[in-house]
Amino acid sequence: MQGKSDFDLTPRSAQKGLVAVEFALVAIVFLTFVLGIIETSRAMYILNTLPMVTKNAARAAANTDWRDSDAMARVRQQALFRSTAGTLAWGDPITDANVKIDYLSLARQSDGSLTMTPITSLPSCPSRNRQTCLADPNNPSCIRLVRVRICRTGNSSDCDPVPYRTLLSLVAMNFSLPTSPSIVSAESLGYQVGAPVCP
Repeated sequence: MQGKSDFDLTPRSAQKGLVAVEFALVAIVFLTFVLGIIETSRAMYILNTLPMVTKNAARAAANTDWRDSDAMARVRQQALFRSTAGTLAWGDPITDANVKIDYLSLARQSDGSLTMTPITSLPSCPSRNRQTCLADPNNPSCIRLVRVRICRTGNSSDCDPVPYRTLLSLVAMNFSLPTSPSIVSAESLGYQVGAPVCP
């Protein structure tokens, strides 16, 4: 028998190969499971963060002069917890360009109801808006509300949802992110006491 056991029928090299194959099969299943958990967690993080982004942007825009492009860019960036242009941390493809800010009036309809209506031609300045709203709060050009949504870039009037993009192409998750609209009352809109009314 020369020291070999009756039970040692398989050569050691064949056993090593079998272990490698078993490890590869288990590793594929394990890594797919781990990547699926990471991608699902990231998707849930984005879904939970977008409403916070739009609320932050709406609150800030309600007190910011819409004519100041630098200030409005900061509103969008700070809503994404950034100080420069770019993407939401771990939230690609959401960027500050996806933060869409609309100004709404509360127009009175013929039946007496009030309807939120987007203002296409904004007042010339915050003091003019204040004067218009004091004269008639239901004037179609009186900014009463600020709405912020997360929209796909490139659409000026509509708000198409942004498609979700996975970190790795191994895990497929095809769905669109919600627009997460937030609407707040317009506050100062950048108006300063004593500012002259613009033409």
